Amino acid sequence: MTLFPLDDSDDFRPTAPEGPSVRVRLTVAYDGSGFHGFAATPGVRTVAGVLGDALTRVVGAAVTLSCAGRTDKGVHGRGQVVSFDVPASFDDLARLQRSVNSMCAPAVVVRDAAFVGDDFDARHSAVSRSYRYTVVNTPVPDPLLAGRVWWVDDDLDLAAMRLGCDPLIGEHDFTSLCRVPRGVASFTMVRRVLDARWVDLGDGLLRFDITSTSFCQQMVRSIVGLLVDVGRGRARAGDVAAILRARDRSLVRTVAPPDGLVLWEVGYPG
Repeated sequence: MTLFPLDDSDDFRPTAPEGPSVRVRLTVAYDGSGFHGFAATPGVRTVAGVLGDALTRVVGAAVTLSCAGRTDKGVHGRGQVVSFDVPASFDDLARLQRSVNSMCAPAVVVRDAAFVGDDFDARHSAVSRSYRYTVVNTPVPDPLLAGRVWWVDDDLDLAAMRLGCDPLIGEHDFTSLCRVPRGVASFTMVRRVLDARWVDLGDGLLRFDITSTSFCQQMVRSIVGLLVDVGRGRARAGDVAAILRARDRSLVRTVAPPDGLVLWEVGYPG
C-alpha cells in the first residue's frame, strides 16, 4: 500500500525545517539493480533520490541526506547508513520506518531508525566501511542467483587469490585500482585497508570481504577483478604488490561487474 503519491503531479511542496531540529540515523538496505547509484543525481533514478523523496513526504519538511558511502550504478546495499535532521516536533520513528518501507519496498528498505546526537554524521563519523562480493564459480550459472553474483566458469585457484589479498592490507596508494574522479581538482587515492579475505561458502560460492577506512570509486570491483585474474592464472599473486606500486590503472584488465557487490556494514566509534 502506498501512503503518499510519488509522482510530481500532486501539490506537495516541501519546505526546509524551521526552528529546533533533531537528527535521525537510518540503516538502509537496497537492491541497486534498478538505480543509477546511491547519490542523488538530477534526471536519473537513484537510491538517495527515492529515499529522500519518501522521507520528505513523511516528515513534512525537506530532508538533506548524509550517507556513509556512495555506491555505483547496480551496486547493492545492506548496511548503508544515512543521517538527516527533522523538526523537533517529529517523534514517531516507528511510523517513519513503516511509511517509508510502504512506499519504497522492496527496492529500498529502512532496517532501523534512531535519534542521535547533533555531532553524528553518517559520512564523517564513520571509521570503516565493509563490502562483500560474491562469485559463483561453476560450469553452469544459477538463474536464481542472477543479479547478485558474478558467474565465472573458469577454474579458479582460491589459494592464489587468498595470497593476493596480503599486499592489499595496510595503507597504500590505490591509483592502479581506482577510477579517477571526474571534476575534482585535487584528490588522493591513498586508502587504509583493514582486512581483505576470500571465504569458500561451498557449492562454488566464493565471497570476498574487505574493510577499509574509506574507498575510492570502483576500488572493490577492481580488486575483485584483479584477484579473479590471479585465480584464473592470468596474473600471479606476487603481481598485486607491483601493480599497487606502479600506480597505473591500465595494469588492471578486469573490473568485476556491479551485480555481486554489496555495501555490507559501516563502522562507527563505540
